[in-house]
Amino acid sequence: MVLKFITDEDFDNRILRGLLRRQPDLDIVRLQDTHLAGADDPAILEWANQQGRILLTHDVSTMTKYTYERMQTGKSIAGIIEVPQSTPIGRAIEDILTIVDCSFTQEFENQIQYLPL
Repeated sequence: MVLKFITDEDFDNRILRGLLRRQPDLDIVRLQDTHLAGADDPAILEWANQQGRILLTHDVSTMTKYTYERMQTGKSIAGIIEVPQSTPIGRAIEDILTIVDCSFTQEFENQIQYLPL
């Protein structure tokens, strides 16, 4: 199954543009382009899970906290990829594209992955 992504509101658009430049058919949605603009982290996690979208985020502190809280209550997540803001843009793009080329959707269920690889 093809990986589907959503970027949260603070995700670096330069990374997003680089991903789409390299792989135009990548299934990726910006949170701010959905009805969830301005929503809290738990609502974002719920929607991403319902849509089967892996969340790309720079928010290592609060998003991780809400993810673990969600999983402790028995709820699932489609997956999260944490990209520290200190990660160089080119490295983030390469790592995400490597994930796209080498992974299946099921590998990310209830998982938090951290870049760089």
